[in-house]
Amino acid sequence: MLDIKEFEAMVMLDLPESERGVLNARLCELDESFTALEKVNTDGAEPLVTVLDMSNVLRKDVAEKLISRDELLSNAPEQNDGYFIVPGTLD
Repeated sequence: MLDIKEFEAMVMLDLPESERGVLNARLCELDESFTALEKVNTDGAEPLVTVLDMSNVLRKDVAEKLISRDELLSNAPEQNDGYFIVPGTLD
């Protein structure tokens, strides 16, 4: 178990004594939780990505009709030589 003063040094904090007690109690709770989890037998358990019963809900990656450059630029407020002109972001 990590001592509260070691924890403070690790995260570069200087807590008042009143807060050390509260934090120490919470760290003890966390330590107990992780100790209980370590005891769970996970032999034969497959890694779980999602709890939902879905496989791939994405569409197929197929090429569709492409839009021509002229169509894309037709609504551009400003363009030059086949490119959009946009306001500068850096001075």
